[in-house]
Amino acid sequence: MADQSFSYIGQYEASGGLILNIPFGGTLDDGAGGNTFDTGDTNMVDGLFLGEPGDAFVGTWSDGTNTFIVCLDASSGDHYMYGPAAPIGGFPATFAAMQADAGWSTGSVTVQCFAAGTKIVGPNGAVAVERLEIGDLIATAAGTLCRVKWIGHQTVMTRFGPAERLRLVRFSAGALGDGLPTADLTVTADHGMLVDGVICHAGALVNRTSITRVPLSEMGETYIVYHIETEAHEIILANGAPAETFIDNVSRRGFDNYAEFEALYGDVPEMEELPYPRAMSARQVPERIRARLSPACAA
Repeated sequence: MADQSFSYIGQYEASGGLILNIPFGGTLDDGAGGNTFDTGDTNMVDGLFLGEPGDAFVGTWSDGTNTFIVCLDASSGDHYMYGPAAPIGGFPATFAAMQADAGWSTGSVTVQCFAAGTKIVGPNGAVAVERLEIGDLIATAAGTLCRVKWIGHQTVMTRFGPAERLRLVRFSAGALGDGLPTADLTVTADHGMLVDGVICHAGALVNRTSITRVPLSEMGETYIVYHIETEAHEIILANGAPAETFIDNVSRRGFDNYAEFEALYGDVPEMEELPYPRAMSARQVPERIRARLSPACAA
């Protein structure tokens, strides 16, 4: 199920006016299957009010720096916003104003990213993901080159426990076979790795030996994750291993620098996903892959 840590809450009463905006930490849980917050997800539970049956995810709002998850308390008609920090410039005065704001979206929200230090293969060698720039050429697993369209980044706070999809998974060198990755590779749990013709989310491949969850104690108070967007959905090489680029069936608004993308590109056509099956959980990973990676592979 999807969940998201937060450190700040805003509340609009049923009549639409802002009545609460305070710092407070907890975790928002959609109470539903899957790994995204989707419109209509119900039974939202937060760390302050413990939620009520019928509370539902309705969208996200971004102030250009931070993204807030917005849900509706069905019993009171109030809307609650959960985010990482106080919004730059404050919340809009009314919920209607928020919905009219350019930062409002009703799309799903999730994140798929590389950790800092990940080496992305390019025509002139490997470059750390955080050093890539828009327009740089990078190599695909098919042996072609594509250009970086955008580098999204998100700051993750460890204090309240990040959402599961933002937790990091580490692939030891050689964990995927054939000497790949060439060095330890760290990605978020929902990042897709191409293994034997299947895009497998990293969290689904954890085997507690060569593929492990990174303890939060190693990450300090915050860590930054990066995604790479290209013009089309691609499989690129991260520390030599085939890994997917961003696919827009999830929202860009979860990234700290979403405003940059909006300023550069505005509305863009939907991307076409690559023709590979996708395994998002351990039970969806084909047995041949589980057996090859580890006889005890389990998430």
